[in-house]
Order: sequence, then C-alpha cells, then structure tokens
Amino acid sequence: MSNKPEILIVGGGVAGLALATRLGSSLGQRGQARITLIDKSFSHVWKPMLHCFAAGTAKNENDRISFMAHASRHHFEFWPGEIVGLDRTNRQAVLGPFHASDGSVVLEGRTVSYDALVLSIGSCANDFRTPGVAEHCLFIDNLVEANSFNEKFRMELLRAYDAGNELDIAIVGGGATGTQLAAELHKALEIVHLHSFSQTPPKLKVTLLEAGPRILPAFPEEVSAAAQKQLEGINVEVRTSAMVSGADEQGFILKDGTRIPATLRVWAAGVKAPEVTTGFGGLSLSRSGQILVKPNLQTVDDPAIFAMGDCSFIVDDPLPPTAQVARQQAHHLARHLPNFILNKQDIPNCVFNNKGAIVALGNYNGWGTLPGGSVFGGGFLKGLSARLGHLMLYRQHQVELYGFTRGMIACFADWIDSLVRPSVRLD
Repeated sequence: MSNKPEILIVGGGVAGLALATRLGSSLGQRGQARITLIDKSFSHVWKPMLHCFAAGTAKNENDRISFMAHASRHHFEFWPGEIVGLDRTNRQAVLGPFHASDGSVVLEGRTVSYDALVLSIGSCANDFRTPGVAEHCLFIDNLVEANSFNEKFRMELLRAYDAGNELDIAIVGGGATGTQLAAELHKALEIVHLHSFSQTPPKLKVTLLEAGPRILPAFPEEVSAAAQKQLEGINVEVRTSAMVSGADEQGFILKDGTRIPATLRVWAAGVKAPEVTTGFGGLSLSRSGQILVKPNLQTVDDPAIFAMGDCSFIVDDPLPPTAQVARQQAHHLARHLPNFILNKQDIPNCVFNNKGAIVALGNYNGWGTLPGGSVFGGGFLKGLSARLGHLMLYRQHQVELYGFTRGMIACFADWIDSLVRPSVRLD
C-alpha cells in the first residue's frame, strides 16, 4: 500500500478530465499524490458537441480522447466504473459491477479509497416525471445516447428515402442543445443528399417545443428572436409556450390537448443531477439532485468531498450548468487542492469570471453574447464570428488537454480527414 495521499476524481467530463490532467502533471508526476480518475466510459468527448454527434455532423471517432492513453501521458490512473454510493465514514467510493457490451461482468463491484474526493458526474435532462417520456423518448446526455439517436435517425431516414415519406422529429427543449440539434439535423440531411440514392431527398419535418415564451432563454431576447427566425427559415417549426403533458409511440401531447406527431422524439429539456447522488451518504442536495457546495466547492457536509460542474450547486451563488463554469471550477481546484492535501490549507472561494456565451446553428447562423450584454454574430456573414468562436472553444479544449503541439496536430489531422471522408456520418 502506498502512503501517498489519494485524490479520487469521479467523472471524466470537461471538469473531471481537466482536473485529473493538471493534478497528474503536478502532484502525480512529482510522486506527491496518487491521482485516480473513474468514469463509466473509456473515452472523453466535449459535451457541447453531443448534438453534432447525434446528427452525425461530427465524427466522434476523431473527437474522442482515450482515458487510458491520456492518463499514461499525464501521470494519473484511470479505471472504468460507475459510482453507486459513498462510505463517508471510511472515505471510500462504492463502484458497481462493470459490464461488457454483452452484459457479462468484467469487474465486480468494489470500493476505492480517497483522502480527497472530487465529484464531477455531470447532469442529464430532466423529464419532470412527465408520463411516457422515459419509455418513448430519446435523450442525448452522453456519447452512447447520441450515437443511439444517430443510428435511429439514419435508419428512419433510409425508410423515408425508400417510401418517399416525410420524417417527423420533435424535440422538447428550446435551450442551446435542442435548438442546435434542430439545425444540425437539417444540415445532416443536406449533406446526405449529396450521397443519396435518388435526386429527391425526403422531407424532414422538425418541431421544436419550448414550454417558456421564447427559445434560448439564457440569451438576450434579440438572439432568441433571430434564432427562431433562422430556424423557421430552414423549415423548423418552433412552438413556444408549448407545455408537454405526455408522450407515446406516436408523438407528444401538449397541455392544451394538441398532439404533435413524431417518429423520433427527443427530450432535451431541463437539467438535473444523476439519480445516484441520492445514495451519496446523506450529502445535502438541491431540488434537482445537485450536491450542495460552499463557494470553495467543498460540500456543505464533508470537507473531504468536493463537487464541481453540473452536478454541484453553490448555495449562496448558483451558477448555470455550462462547460465554461465547469472548466473554471476545475482550474480553481487544480491550483488549490495540492496545498489542501499536502499542507492542510483551506481552499479559497472560487470566483466565476463570465466570458459570455455562444450558440451556433450549424452553418446557418450563430450569435454570441459578451459579459456586458453586447451581442455579436448574425448578419449577412451568417454569424461567422460566433460560429468560428464556437469552434475555437473546442480547439481550446483540445489544446488544454493535449498540450499546444499535439493539440495543433489534432486540428491538422481533423482538416486532413475532412478532405477524404464524408462530412456526415453515413454508416
């Protein structure tokens, strides 16, 4: 057994992998602590791109980062597994059995000890227990779900080509994910038509349902209005103040009794923490299951446990569940956890620096907002500055994880790949 302090990070999303990379390259490389990352997947993807993977307009084979390979380069350990509970008295995380794709058990349930535990398990869509949603809707909260949707989308598109029928898709949730997915699906069909079986592609009908008075509620009203106009310009039907009361195999039922028929039904509304947080040894939770933390990201109940990103809720100053927030919180803990572990120093409060937000509707348009409220994008250049800004955020993420040289090589490799492979997933 090692006498090194154990830092356990659960969840390899934007925040978890950034923290593991930085702590591994400092404490891990110097042999001052053992850094372990746990995730139920073998690879990392940038969550803001999941709608592109779902539509097939991004190649997730190129955009995935292998946890094992990355861990070996950055001096931390990776183990596949899914947390199912906490033993706070003995400072152990409880992992459930790990299964192969055929359902067989590869690793039995086990426990992992920690001196400091950082929970970064993300979030998922909140169906608000709406009848029929769990049984009849698709979600795109992770890569597995995004790939599953893409498989169904391609098969239904093939049926529509063969029969000459219209393909109906309804998306619930007019936030960034639902809005961008609606645009990417139309972009995918346009590209597929270049490789199609006939000269006449099937008609794609996408309906975007938002319970509130406007889509993109986190953005200024002028962006919401411009985005709705753009979506309607590519034949997306946008319905606001449309409260969904149920779902079945034929589509959605609205509160006013209206039925929205849809072959594929996507739920992208609301945000909540994964259900597993209720088994975390009595840690205090918000109404949506997020772990209550202090401004320094320590849980309100246990100083040895931290939570960051979408699964956390700062009691005195709640922050939006965005990749920007998660990234800054990871950087904060990367700076201060070493002194907490080695020198028992208190961790200062994490101060969020809002750098604005960007939404990109495929190649059709894009908008960004700056901290002062200024809006850029749109116009005759179709939001080129905002769309490039959205791309640059992803490239920044790659460079941060890979390092500058390997990050630039990854960008160049993506460009080369785009010259020889179709720009939409066809198989």
